Amino acid sequence: MPPPPANSIDRINVYNEKHLHAALKAWYTRPGDRLEVAIDGYIIDIVRDDLLIEVQTAGFSSLKHKLACLLPRHPVRLVYPIPQEKWLVKRHGSGQTSRRKSPQRGSIYRLFSELVSFPHLPALPNFSLEILLTQEEEIRRHEAGRRWRRGGWVTEERRLLQVVGQQRFNTPAELAALLPANLPTPFTTADLASALGQPRRLAQQMAYCLRELALILPAGKQGNAISYVIPEP
Repeated sequence: MPPPPANSIDRINVYNEKHLHAALKAWYTRPGDRLEVAIDGYIIDIVRDDLLIEVQTAGFSSLKHKLACLLPRHPVRLVYPIPQEKWLVKRHGSGQTSRRKSPQRGSIYRLFSELVSFPHLPALPNFSLEILLTQEEEIRRHEAGRRWRRGGWVTEERRLLQVVGQQRFNTPAELAALLPANLPTPFTTADLASALGQPRRLAQQMAYCLRELALILPAGKQGNAISYVIPEP
């Protein structure tokens, strides 16, 4: 694989590619796709005909400049994994390892915790978002004096085990389909959290994103909480 062009301003280094990113890229690639292609000064993960596909395993905000440059001239699809199930693998100093399943389960609603930093992203022309629900391992190693909240355990890498589901959003309106049907009118983020079975903070992030996209509208207050309504089509 040739190195990126010298004038590339893209910060992705394919030689330091993490396991999760590489595995997702391999899973998503179809026959005929081109990998690691230099376009407009950036290295693109996958090029499928005229579609540019970027696999992103971290926050969306780091892509703002890249997408601002690419979207006016190219259709771009952002592929983002959400671990529905996760196993924690700890590598002990003795050389032994332990493995247990995390009690936390991810859901597609977690996309809003990333989208909150870039809420207008789905409304940009030529943009689409694909969420992959996955099973993965999180490899941790112990470093004395580090991450006191985790007892010194730091994440070394994430490994893909399996893709168990996927959902694509081609337009902002398709995100509104994630709103539960049993919401009262109007509703608060407390109502939304209860209907989704998700934490209140995630419901607040979802409401913020949908409000910025005009998919829900503020309709006054219930006590100290803002209430929302879903506009007519």
